[in-house]
Amino acid sequence: MPTRSPSPVPVLRDECFAVLDPATGEAFAEAPDQQPDELDAVVNRAHEAWRGWRSDSSARTPALFAAADAVEAAEADLASLLTREQGKPLSESYAEIARVAARLRYFAELDPGRQPITDGRPVHGEIRWRPLGPVGAIVPWNFPLQLASAKFAPALAAGNTVVLKPSPFTPLATRMLGSVISTALPKDVLTVVTGREPLGARLASHPGIRHVTFTGSIPTGRAVAAGAAGALARVTLELGGNDAAILLDDVDVERVADRLFWAAFRNCGQVCMAVKRVYAPARIYSQVVEALAYRAKTAVVGAGLDPDSEMGPVNNAPQLARVEGYTARALADGARAVAGGHRLDRPGYFFAPTILADVPSHSPVVTEEQFGPVLPVLPYGSLDEAVEAANGTCFGLGGSVWGTDLDRAEAVADRLECGTAWINHHAELSLAQPFAGIKESGVGVAGGLWGLHGNLRPFVVHRPKEA
Repeated sequence: MPTRSPSPVPVLRDECFAVLDPATGEAFAEAPDQQPDELDAVVNRAHEAWRGWRSDSSARTPALFAAADAVEAAEADLASLLTREQGKPLSESYAEIARVAARLRYFAELDPGRQPITDGRPVHGEIRWRPLGPVGAIVPWNFPLQLASAKFAPALAAGNTVVLKPSPFTPLATRMLGSVISTALPKDVLTVVTGREPLGARLASHPGIRHVTFTGSIPTGRAVAAGAAGALARVTLELGGNDAAILLDDVDVERVADRLFWAAFRNCGQVCMAVKRVYAPARIYSQVVEALAYRAKTAVVGAGLDPDSEMGPVNNAPQLARVEGYTARALADGARAVAGGHRLDRPGYFFAPTILADVPSHSPVVTEEQFGPVLPVLPYGSLDEAVEAANGTCFGLGGSVWGTDLDRAEAVADRLECGTAWINHHAELSLAQPFAGIKESGVGVAGGLWGLHGNLRPFVVHRPKEA
């Protein structure tokens, strides 16, 4: 398939919006504020490009491999820009970009195959797979490139075209990524549009979009689903989580403390499947609290471009206010801030890594998704009590169990109401595994062959066994 030299997505209007550096709180760049009425032309071009892209599956594999190579060649520029607008440490940005390239290669080689139908009838039936059409992908600000690739890599590999909309908080690296990848793809197979609302709402409800894939909050997910319903488009929704970690009474606290801490505080706690609640046996509760508090107090917090930083700022002012509000409410409810509990006195959106003890179980920092550098630790008396508490929210994305007896830990993990359960680690995913939440954590499946099939529809062919 033909390739093109990199070029940014055309800016159709003069309006732009400011992009802020969360380490300073100041604007450092602008992005095009594209308007909802401009989407018609974008989606029409994606539909025209789909005619050719879907027709030659053998050409898609080398094109996606070339796209992965192009991403790796641009990793330094992508990583520095991603850290500048998102805030995460530069090492985490490099890891995110490596994941993009790996996902492109993984799906490039994934074949949905054909499945014969054996039912005793005198016909030969076979299930084949066809792409859906243009896909609308709406991506949040916490992992803008990685989550974008989780949507566009399987969609492109399946033979669909993609219109990708990043968060207005992190549009720049996604625009650059789209330009880089598009050098390996035919024109309009992948298009990045940037803008503030209602651009995303229009993309989700556009009649030319056949699959809407979204990652974000539950309320916005409901709105996306309602918009897509008008066009009877397929939806895949990953709506966040409030993952619980249950520590068993045989856990080696010092051995797991680092893993447990970073499972909660990686990317400043802004991870949908991060540990957001810890349940510890009453007998070792104080030890667990102290171990986590020590790590919170000694973590190096700073600008992501500073090589010494282990944790960056919260990404944006509204989210910082949300984190601060949850913490203040917990303290008012009687919780103790054993570490942190406040903003840091410096420019930017920095909040001290916070460990909360003695938190009432009804406090919103426990029952809702705080999505920031705050971790409540709660004691439990019986294991049944801990499991019931872990399952006692509207979320069901992930969970983990930590202990020395792996068989016992697995038995407890099997009782968790979530899509993925880990033992002695958390938030680690293979490209080959399905990723899906239950309850209000999502609809549909991403990852692996399941994610590829989410971008395909079955097509059945019947023919006589004899002429």
